[in-house]
Amino acid sequence: MRIGMILDKTFPPDPRVENEAISLIQNGFEVFLFCLKYDNELENEVVNGIQVKRYQSNKLNYKLSALVYTVPFYTQIMSKKIKHFLTTNNIEAIHIHDMQIADAVFKANKGLKLPTVLDLHDNMPEIIKLYPHLQKFPGKQLISPKKWKVKEEEFIQKATKIITVSQEFIEEVIARTKISRDKITLVPNTVHQSFYKEAKFNNEILTRYKNNFVILYVGDTALRRGLQTAIAAMPVLKAKIPNVKLVIVGVNTTDTVLKEQVENLNLTDCVDFQGWQNVSLFPSYIKASAICISPLHRNIQHDVAYANKVFQYMSLSKPVLVSNATAQKNLIEKTKTGLVHEEQNPKDFAQKVMDLYEDKSLQITLGENGKAFIENEFCWEKTSEKLIALYSNLTS
Repeated sequence: MRIGMILDKTFPPDPRVENEAISLIQNGFEVFLFCLKYDNELENEVVNGIQVKRYQSNKLNYKLSALVYTVPFYTQIMSKKIKHFLTTNNIEAIHIHDMQIADAVFKANKGLKLPTVLDLHDNMPEIIKLYPHLQKFPGKQLISPKKWKVKEEEFIQKATKIITVSQEFIEEVIARTKISRDKITLVPNTVHQSFYKEAKFNNEILTRYKNNFVILYVGDTALRRGLQTAIAAMPVLKAKIPNVKLVIVGVNTTDTVLKEQVENLNLTDCVDFQGWQNVSLFPSYIKASAICISPLHRNIQHDVAYANKVFQYMSLSKPVLVSNATAQKNLIEKTKTGLVHEEQNPKDFAQKVMDLYEDKSLQITLGENGKAFIENEFCWEKTSEKLIALYSNLTS
């Protein structure tokens, strides 16, 4: 089967797209990827077996994509390109990555009537409510999360099959849209075995933190990710753990807020902003840490999604400390791989850190449980089996 994946971004990088495509290729499917180009990238290229087809875009199209369910221009522009992609590559099934480009795909597919798999990476109608530019003029007036939700539900009904990233997301979609349970498949974001089995450790990073009790965060540092909670807990932790250090590996446009908070609390000596680092260095930061965190704020999106960082932490035998956002709380409690704190509660965050700091054997046990969970149940090589089965059944 010739599968046409549709992505409204540049490629690479996109770990989920690449993971899914490679797994399908390894199981006998051909994968063609529609994506965008803004500069001088090659129009046609093979990346890890994926036949990448890049279509020219520009800044205006990029801005129009944010207004996709306000005005029709982006959908009209993209549907023509997608129709060309589908027909010239003799695509037999379509895999749509998230809902932003879904309307254009369904329009392009109207006459072709190919089976469609809608891959919901995120609950986009809920996520966009949290974007800073939607909190002020003109974004607040131009972009309607309600319209996005209506369109998402329309696409869920139209698609042949749906993929989501957590069991909680599946339950939310079924309850809201009343689709049959056999229409939707769980394909979570998990780590490849190579992430931890083939990790190369950077001695400079390990040496830098060898005398610290490191609390580590990796990934997007948007305020909704909860780092203000961790920072607010640091004065208490600093008083009790002299060598404590909060290490933040990631970046966001709102980092000025976090850095100002650190300055105001006189924490510059124990909060280390590392900025964005290559993913190949993540294992080194994780190995150098004592505790790894995911202090997400609770909202509809975070309650139904796992942060991939949690699985990266577990794969290297580290205990995790997560907020009580539903999906990650359920996972951590079920697998006994870490502790849970109340979201946006620095006092509770600090107490849970102390519980781990004062009990080295608990740290080891939780870390070992996490390692076993990833190796036996939740590495990509195992969780991708349902994706392969979905397409095998679609073929038959």
